[in-house]
Amino acid sequence: ERQIQQFADYARLLVEWNEKMNLTAITALEEIYEKHFYDCLLLHRLVKLEGSLCDVGAGAGFPSIPCKIAFPQLHVTIIEPLGKRCVFLHELCKELQLENVTILNERAEDEAKNSMQRYDIVTARAVANLRVLSELCVPLVKVNGYFATMKGANGLEEKQDATKAMNILGAKFEKEDIVCLSDGANRVNILYKKIKETPKGYPRMYAKIKKNPL
Repeated sequence: ERQIQQFADYARLLVEWNEKMNLTAITALEEIYEKHFYDCLLLHRLVKLEGSLCDVGAGAGFPSIPCKIAFPQLHVTIIEPLGKRCVFLHELCKELQLENVTILNERAEDEAKNSMQRYDIVTARAVANLRVLSELCVPLVKVNGYFATMKGANGLEEKQDATKAMNILGAKFEKEDIVCLSDGANRVNILYKKIKETPKGYPRMYAKIKKNPL
């Protein structure tokens, strides 16, 4: 009952705050539940949601907050560079009474300097091309931990292009999960296991990553 109410409050706050700032283009209640909440919870089909989870570029809290509601034992860290979104996330966690959620208003490549190989699971949803995203996320993952990327229809193509980057950064493809939503859109979620430490020098500064992705 409590979790059902938390999702209802989350949807309400998302719509309310979206009038003040750009959080989501999806504001119809049914679509929020399917294209945000259900979509985020597909993560548990890839990896057991326990221990520490870091969400890179969470925006309005996706996928980490729906996962935290459904799996309250998770210790969540959110890395979000936009300050106003962090204000929303702080208020959201307060209203939903979520514990063990840390919100960091900084860029992933900067946080990596403090948190190299710290998290059991690192995830990102709709953030950047996988060749770029891998360098922002994989360095944060513990050896034997997991990087889970949540993609749209181009996910398998991005996976192919990112093979070299994953090898360099110390990650190995584990499995993929493809789900079709009610509107026919495909969600392609891909799991990598961190099999060795990321070499020193990664991640580079974002301008270098973007200009010359691995």
